[in-house]
Amino acid sequence: MNEVIKAILERRTYRSFTDEAVSAEQVRTILDCALAAPSGMGKQTWKFTAVVNPEKIQRLATAVGAALKRGAYYNMYKPQVLVITSNLRDSKYREVDNACAMENIYLACQGLGLGCVWINQLQDCHDESAVRGILTEFGIPEEHGVYGCAAIGYPAKPPAAKEIIGQWAIVE
Repeated sequence: MNEVIKAILERRTYRSFTDEAVSAEQVRTILDCALAAPSGMGKQTWKFTAVVNPEKIQRLATAVGAALKRGAYYNMYKPQVLVITSNLRDSKYREVDNACAMENIYLACQGLGLGCVWINQLQDCHDESAVRGILTEFGIPEEHGVYGCAAIGYPAKPPAAKEIIGQWAIVE
């Protein structure tokens, strides 16, 4: 089977990670894959910010948890890397562009033997004062909204079996 097709069909979401560090080379590869995603009209108005410091990730998670009234337990699954996908607020294609990039991030993780889970809570609270302060500290421009994050690390356990469900049709 073609390796790309195999990666798509075998990709899983992981919600628990080991403490093993993800290498800088792996992070760069993931970011390059995000940048290779298609974007509306080729405008590429996005930015991908990789946070590789677990304490900074947890500080952001705590601020997000407070903003969403989730309490102290919110931890974004304790990843070793958090890739924050942001885009210009007024970009017509911001959410779709970032979704394409997130899929590339997922597939890059699959190819590198890493696990990944999509975190979407920042989309709802990226302008809360405490959260925005941290995002600004991380270099995310004020004119950007956050449209997804990828929590990444080495999977703590093997993937569960996954049944592919849904519908498709061929019309001739």
